Amino acid sequence: MFNNIIKNKFTNYFFKNSINVRILSFVLLILVWEVLALLVKSDVLPTPKTVLIIFFNEMIYGEMLYHLGITLWRVLLAFTIAMLIGTGLGIAMGSKKNLNIMLDGWHILLLNTPALVIIILCYVWFGLNEIAAITAVSLNKIPNVLVTIREGTRAIDRKILEVADVFKVSYKKKFINFFLPQLYPFIMAAARGGISLIWKIVLVVELLGRSNGIGFKLNEFFNLFDIASLFAYTLSFVTVMIFVEYAIISPIERRLNKWRPT
Repeated sequence: MFNNIIKNKFTNYFFKNSINVRILSFVLLILVWEVLALLVKSDVLPTPKTVLIIFFNEMIYGEMLYHLGITLWRVLLAFTIAMLIGTGLGIAMGSKKNLNIMLDGWHILLLNTPALVIIILCYVWFGLNEIAAITAVSLNKIPNVLVTIREGTRAIDRKILEVADVFKVSYKKKFINFFLPQLYPFIMAAARGGISLIWKIVLVVELLGRSNGIGFKLNEFFNLFDIASLFAYTLSFVTVMIFVEYAIISPIERRLNKWRPT
């Protein structure tokens, strides 16, 4: 009976701790990967050890940091443009019924246009350059940001804004202190979805028409059938994006939502 009590306490402590659960999940992933790698040919699925060796060699002696930096710059620039334009249009369309009616058709058209089509058109229209790449990525994400922010604007509690009007709060202060805090969850949802979508589109853009970046290197490894290097470069970018999610986006989201009741 005493052993059962100790066992239950350990189980409750371990699985209630989110960090422990994440570590366990990661270890299970590595074990599954290792087993699968042993069951198939090494040139089809390399072992985690092989990938890590290439990862560190490329990071220290190779070009990984250069290409990673180029890709992250494109992600950051396209993300910023998409969030600014999408948020502005979303607030405007959510607040103004006539504007929403006028632009809704454009929005639906852009929202349902395949990303690959937009990328190809931008390269045809603007050439194989950075302007075309950033424009293509931004245009693919703006509609998603717009729809999230528009619905958030529609969900705003107007009674809070009416209270601000009663106390004759200035428009600027009302927008910053009464309107935006209610929109923060929607902005963060758009940002989290945006960052996960944009970096994937950036890789496609680089694969199709750029001479540097992680996407360019993945295309090179694909042509050489170098699966291990492909895994290593993918690991570098995924690691950075996971860091951004847990070290930057999540803390910002918790801070912005402190005012909301738990």
